[in-house]
Amino acid sequence: MSEAQKNFIKKKKVEKIFITIIQLFISIIFLFVWEYLSSHKIINSFIFSSPSKIVKTIYNLYIDNNIFNHLITTIKEIIVSFSLGFILSMILALIFYNFNIVYRILDPYITMLNSLPKVAIGPLILIWFGANPKSIIIMALLINLIVSTITIYTGFMKTDKNLLVLFKSFNTNKFKTLKYLILPNSYANIISSLKINLSMSFIGVIMGEFLVSKEGIGYLIIYGTQVFNLDLVLAGVVILVILSYIFYKPISLLEKYVLKNN
Repeated sequence: MSEAQKNFIKKKKVEKIFITIIQLFISIIFLFVWEYLSSHKIINSFIFSSPSKIVKTIYNLYIDNNIFNHLITTIKEIIVSFSLGFILSMILALIFYNFNIVYRILDPYITMLNSLPKVAIGPLILIWFGANPKSIIIMALLINLIVSTITIYTGFMKTDKNLLVLFKSFNTNKFKTLKYLILPNSYANIISSLKINLSMSFIGVIMGEFLVSKEGIGYLIIYGTQVFNLDLVLAGVVILVILSYIFYKPISLLEKYVLKNN
């Protein structure tokens, strides 16, 4: 490795550390200002709560042995809806790519279904499937499946046409073309679909818990709203932020690995 390359890598590492420090600094200042304004009655602590009250609320949930039941419920629903959403979206994207006429037939219906506010059909899902985790997962799938499918399908369609012609000239079958050309060229879109799928799964699960659940972080938030316990509402939001970071981090590491090796 040349001296210029070493200096470049060192510069990038220093830049990364600097960005991390600034991000931490902004977060600490935000929390400090929030706590100060709340404790000195500059803002209404009942409405806006405060970091100390949120931490105390989470601690009380832990002491009462409530937090783990709610966490496990939400995590299970997110994992199931995320996994099913990704698997089904990959299958649908492959079908649409290999049988383009199917996509052209279904395109207007997909667009209409994607545009439909899922909250509007929430009560129907509740009636059809009952007040149980199944309804929550179906709600999440309705939200994450279409966007994830279109993202992957778009990646497939962006495959270089000249490379496709080259593969055909060697009489390469569809499976090998898919394995060695289409999928490797679509890694960026597949990673993007994972990110979208994850965020949509969070939205769908929490929305479903608002409607039908008696456990879960979404239930805590809606219950806190009903009894005007804003500390509990914001504690639920903070837990969701932490959960989303924990779920997002492996995808981020996967993205770095894929981009590095392709």
